[in-house]
Amino acid sequence: MKKRVLKKGRFYVPTKDSKNESWISDEKIYGEAAKDPIKFWEKLAEEGISWKEKWKKGYEQKGEFFKWFLGGKLNICYNALDRHLYRLGDNKAIIWVPEKEDEKERIYTYKELWKEVNKFANVLKQKGIKKGDVVCIYLPLIPEVIISMLACARIGAIHSIVFSGFSSDALKVRVLDGEAKLLITADGYYRKGEKEKLLQRAEEGIKETKLKRTIVINRFDKKRALKKGQEWYDELLLKAGEYCEPETMESNEPLFILYTSGTTGKPKGVIHESGGYSVQAMYTTKWNFNLKEGEIIWCTADIGWVTGHTYLCYGPLLNGFTTLMYEGIPNYPNPGRFWKIINKYKVSAFYTAPTALRMFILWGDKWVPKKMDSLKILGSVGEPIDEVTWKWYFKKIGKGNLPVIDTWWQTETGTNVINSLPGVGPFMPGIAGRSLPGTKYGVVSETGRILKKGKGLLVQFPPFSPAMLRGVWKNEKKYKETYFKLNGKKVDYYITGDAAVLYPNGFIKILGRSDDVIKVAGHRLSTAELEHAIHKSKSIGDVAVVSRPDKIKGEEIVVFAMPKKKLESRKEERIRKEITSLVNTQIGPIARPKEIYFVEDLPKTRSGKIMRRILKSLLRDEELGELSTIVNKECIDEIKIKIKEGFKR
Repeated sequence: MKKRVLKKGRFYVPTKDSKNESWISDEKIYGEAAKDPIKFWEKLAEEGISWKEKWKKGYEQKGEFFKWFLGGKLNICYNALDRHLYRLGDNKAIIWVPEKEDEKERIYTYKELWKEVNKFANVLKQKGIKKGDVVCIYLPLIPEVIISMLACARIGAIHSIVFSGFSSDALKVRVLDGEAKLLITADGYYRKGEKEKLLQRAEEGIKETKLKRTIVINRFDKKRALKKGQEWYDELLLKAGEYCEPETMESNEPLFILYTSGTTGKPKGVIHESGGYSVQAMYTTKWNFNLKEGEIIWCTADIGWVTGHTYLCYGPLLNGFTTLMYEGIPNYPNPGRFWKIINKYKVSAFYTAPTALRMFILWGDKWVPKKMDSLKILGSVGEPIDEVTWKWYFKKIGKGNLPVIDTWWQTETGTNVINSLPGVGPFMPGIAGRSLPGTKYGVVSETGRILKKGKGLLVQFPPFSPAMLRGVWKNEKKYKETYFKLNGKKVDYYITGDAAVLYPNGFIKILGRSDDVIKVAGHRLSTAELEHAIHKSKSIGDVAVVSRPDKIKGEEIVVFAMPKKKLESRKEERIRKEITSLVNTQIGPIARPKEIYFVEDLPKTRSGKIMRRILKSLLRDEELGELSTIVNKECIDEIKIKIKEGFKR
């Protein structure tokens, strides 16, 4: 077994073997890219992507708006499928694993996937869908979701994917805003061994909209009678032509829109285009996961999030890799399911969220097999990973031998943009890494002053990276005000909305959303730093820190902690003291929590993100706002009761 990392002080570095198998092994790439980022990306675009016509200009910016590869013509579906057929046609493109263990997996080779995508592209055209139309996709993690995406891209339609766990109201908002012409959904899917009836939600979601046509994928055994305007996917495919010419797309024409959830306001439709996104999605997948043709990447994110778009669908297929998708939850039928899948299918790169990892820690190491020899790279995504979880991931899953790639990015950035490359390193628990070669991230003060080091607001300086959003759907004002205004004044850099620490060597530690900062008696405290301190308690599985208004201090700190085991009252008090002591030691007395609540669960999205705004609203007795993204709403009532009990004390 190859040794891939070595410990060097507090950090880890790639070995010679690891460098030899890496696409990027020399950190000179950072300096070379920084000299001329535009030429850097142009070279990659020319080498990695098949263009029908080469671009006339690499980059152009006017105010807040910018373009990449102007005049370049391509089709991302062609790049993901057609160009691989001659050499890789019989290679596996998709491995789909159903939640039910007694159900057979489905495997698509590149040839098989190409055939199905062509047929479905023709179906869409027969239904009147044309270039520039929005198609709404409301599907679970089944192969047809990737087929639908690629079929839309093939004909130049804009796909708008809505997470299958969202409510009918959330679907309606996205259908109305996107003015979708067609809905693709399924009769349902399996979750925790039970049937989730998706079609009923879909029907409710498109009421009072102009959308009249729905294509339904049959996931369950028996077909139900469909209503007016609904048609079965498999029946339509039987009548479809076998080849569909890929639509020629100018580099800056829209590929997809993806909605980011607001707190109480309407979600924003983030626009991504074809050319720049293709280039960056391809190369970040290649560089981060060090895969070769035929090797398997498993990104556990749902396709409804940008992580699923880029590292479950487009990135792997643009490179000719194999992507694995799993329908169900991590602990069905037991907490060993993920590791069983990795060993059965010989997964090389595993990409998941810190919240999921903390659940695995809660479930116990007994479920983790002694060997998972196929793994080469471990990735973390979705939120800052605390040091305790990072080390567990490294030791228990990576067996103390694999690079842990802590990636930072957003729906808006399209791909990851901050991390340590596996062949370059170093890998540091709690520190994401450097700005991706060809991008320039830094920090500014609250007043907008550019800092050379220290804590501040994370921003990206121009030229903006190729995969960046190009606007907010039907809302130019929202785009300008959200991303290019600070304290009401226009700025010439992109504001991420996250807080971070910049070190003199260019490494960046992500602290979480900049609004996840608590101001106690004039002291600014990051909730991420507080949570990292509390995670050092062996009694706590997961934790969320939020604030509550205080007349004297401005804000006070409140902790919601999930114990690993059910606690008796006496033990609760002991662990409260332990948490207070950890915060005292790690941060200081100013950070001592005012209240500590022990709860059975925390409100989360399906991707594992804790919805801290819900906890803040519960503490303030405010309206909870949009709840469509939460998959465990039942925990809210329990937390309400705990808060009332807390005030009584």
